[in-house]
Amino acid sequence: MNSVLARIWNGLFRLTNIPAVIVFVVVAAAGVFAESQNREAFRRDLRADVLGDISLIRAKLEGNVKGNIELVRGLVSVLETEPDADQIQFAALARRLLAGDSQIRHLAAAPGLIVSMVYPVEGNEKAFGLDYRKNDAQRAAAFRVRDSGKIVVAGPVDLVQGGKALVGRFPVFTGQDHDRFWGIVSAVIDVERLYAASGLNDVADRLDVVISGKDGIRAAGLPFYGAETVLSQNPVVVDVNLPTGSWQVAAVPKGGWETVSPNPWPLRLLVFAAGALILVPTFSTGRLIEERQRHIGELRNREKLLARLSRRLGLALATSRVGVWEMDIDHNELFWDDRMNELYGYELDGGARGYEHWARRLHPDDLARAEEEFRLAVEERGHYDSEYRLRLPDGSVRHIRAIGVVYRDDGEPTRIVGVNWDVSSDILLTEDLKRANQLTEARNSELEATKARIEHNALHDSLTGLANRRYLDEILSESPGADGDGTDATALLHIDLDRFKQINDTLGHAAGDAILTHAASALADTVEAGDFVARVGGDEFVVLCRRPLRAGGALIEDLSRLAERIIARIQRPVVYEGHECRVGGSIGIAFTAEAGADPKKLLVNADIALYRAKSRGRNRYQFFNEALQAEIVTTKRVADEILTGIERGEFTPYYQPQFDADTLALIGVEALARWRHPREGMLTPDRFMKIAEELNVVDMIDRIILERTLADMKTWRDAELAVPKASVNVSARRLRDEDLVRSLRDLDIAPGTISFELVESIFLDEQDEVVAWNVDHIKELGIDVEIDDFGTGYASIVSLLKLKPSRLKIDRQFILPIVDDEQRRHLVGSIIDIGSSLGIEVLAEGVETMAHARMLRQIGCHALQGYAFARPMPADELADFVQARRWRAAS
Repeated sequence: MNSVLARIWNGLFRLTNIPAVIVFVVVAAAGVFAESQNREAFRRDLRADVLGDISLIRAKLEGNVKGNIELVRGLVSVLETEPDADQIQFAALARRLLAGDSQIRHLAAAPGLIVSMVYPVEGNEKAFGLDYRKNDAQRAAAFRVRDSGKIVVAGPVDLVQGGKALVGRFPVFTGQDHDRFWGIVSAVIDVERLYAASGLNDVADRLDVVISGKDGIRAAGLPFYGAETVLSQNPVVVDVNLPTGSWQVAAVPKGGWETVSPNPWPLRLLVFAAGALILVPTFSTGRLIEERQRHIGELRNREKLLARLSRRLGLALATSRVGVWEMDIDHNELFWDDRMNELYGYELDGGARGYEHWARRLHPDDLARAEEEFRLAVEERGHYDSEYRLRLPDGSVRHIRAIGVVYRDDGEPTRIVGVNWDVSSDILLTEDLKRANQLTEARNSELEATKARIEHNALHDSLTGLANRRYLDEILSESPGADGDGTDATALLHIDLDRFKQINDTLGHAAGDAILTHAASALADTVEAGDFVARVGGDEFVVLCRRPLRAGGALIEDLSRLAERIIARIQRPVVYEGHECRVGGSIGIAFTAEAGADPKKLLVNADIALYRAKSRGRNRYQFFNEALQAEIVTTKRVADEILTGIERGEFTPYYQPQFDADTLALIGVEALARWRHPREGMLTPDRFMKIAEELNVVDMIDRIILERTLADMKTWRDAELAVPKASVNVSARRLRDEDLVRSLRDLDIAPGTISFELVESIFLDEQDEVVAWNVDHIKELGIDVEIDDFGTGYASIVSLLKLKPSRLKIDRQFILPIVDDEQRRHLVGSIIDIGSSLGIEVLAEGVETMAHARMLRQIGCHALQGYAFARPMPADELADFVQARRWRAAS
């Protein structure tokens, strides 16, 4: 074996073969070196191609993301000026924003970090109510937006309504200085549409691409697009700059770098050709020329591809109307494209530009800030983001938005490249919105002031300035009543002015207004701080107060002292046009210490107490109590029963006979009202007449009694009973009825058969022309007029002469003592003498015994009526009484 190898070695390295061996070694070494260099060149070219593809993708990603963000900035500007926008307004604004070509999937506004407005709603219903503070996936990004006050682009993230998307979160600050955090606006950018619009789908058949930097933290973030294995294959890497960070895009050819290495065989053949250089020189030369042409064609193809990429980039820039600039910071050399020159008002001549060209156009007010922001970007931040104004040669102002990034290639000077675009229309729109908002706020303030004045006028009395009845009702509705712990009581004082009507009627309404103003001032000066005072009627006032409960009736004493102070203060005289006017005050007081008591009930109870105070003589106060309550309940029940009794015809006349004092002949009857109560039997007037007067139905009862009496008189006449006349009581209210005479004419009363008994006080009012007119016409109808209860009032001789009654009826309180009291007997005799001297018949009521009858006959009385002869009786019993002449037996 060793001998064979030795022979081969010796054969190869013969002297004659040394040149061939040298040529072979040189050619082999050259072939190996050439193959290695060719592979490296191919890889560089391939990396350049990959770099070109992903650079275009980067540009589109940056353009699409920033374009979408700028759309949302417009919406944020609107919300900053209209923070009270609702879902409808938000949807209208979002619809206009999304009408163009964008990758925004939907928009959501989260006042207070809780989503309450979404567009579009369909398909995004799950987003309503999303609380960023409780969502683990989105909490950190939301807080970063709030705390930094800057936009944060997060994601891609999983959406609650399904799918993945980038989420751009924009802080919204309101107020004149934008210092109040309103919430955030989230713009969901559909990543699939973003990838497609940015060209990722176009290179999927030739490149493996991975994008890292979730939430905009570049390589530190997790990959969110493509296979993570690409990062370990020496990929081509570019950065995608976002408003709040950046992504890293890495790409390798499909299958990696090694699978696409160039075909080695042509080069190997070249090596073999080199070895056979002498034998096949033509063949070797042709192969070399062919290889050269192939490389030239590839270079031309690459130039065409670069041209296509440049045209695409130019079209993208022209469409977005963005100006591109680049500056050599070390040499102050500035490159502007035509759009930049157009924005800054320079000629589109491609001339050299420098830093001074940029600074020359800056607005004086923005110059220092803009230069400082540019300096910080170059020296510290490495990225540039600014907004400033330009003052153009024609004097116009343009608002510019500028972004850029600082970079430095190996062996090259430091440069910054960026873009500018005109945001004047956005600024003008924002200013218009702010002015509109300011105008709206001013109008709202004016409306609020007007509303406050209207509400004040609606709740207060224009004359006194006190609260009115409506305000009182609101206070009572809102009042919780007494405290639940039983330490306080709620009290209500209802005040009514006494003699106010007389002053108002005699001195006029102006005097009445002066009295009301005086009363309001008196109340305001008298009550304690915190008490509520209201005017609830013409001359009625209410004081609502809360007082602590103390033992021993101290609360009643406190309220009594308050009532006394009010009455004393109101009684002070008021001088009006030389007249000293005085009024009094009647007060009803009600209070409760029960928890949960109805405050409105206090007003009712105080009104009841006020009525009692006025009925007891006025100018006093009265507390509401259980006895008063019981009386009111009884009065209410009786009043209802009286009205029902009138409807059912339960009122009927009872008749008490009247006799001639000398002959004891029946000369007439007095018709007395009785109430046939369905439960209590026959009731006399003392049981119901007072309540009937309060109800103003006494005239109705009088009419019923008169009509029944006329009917009974007719019955007696038909039965040939000798009842010459009937006396019927007439109330003062009925005498003031202007239709009284007409109604009497309709009854067809026979002259001399009916007498009207008037109480003594009725005809004393000489100013009542209606009463006087009615009395005169009653006499013309043949109805006699009698004075009832004579001696109990204040009738004068002049009054008797003026009225000319046919009969005086002496009240029973004068008749009863005449048997034993000589003084009373002389008094009755004097009354009889007065009547006789005036030609007026005198009848004595309350004749209880025959001794009274004899005494009255002796002193000249004309007629008698009383229990000594007969008690009041119904019509049928009276008929029997008359037929049997029973009074004869009694006498």
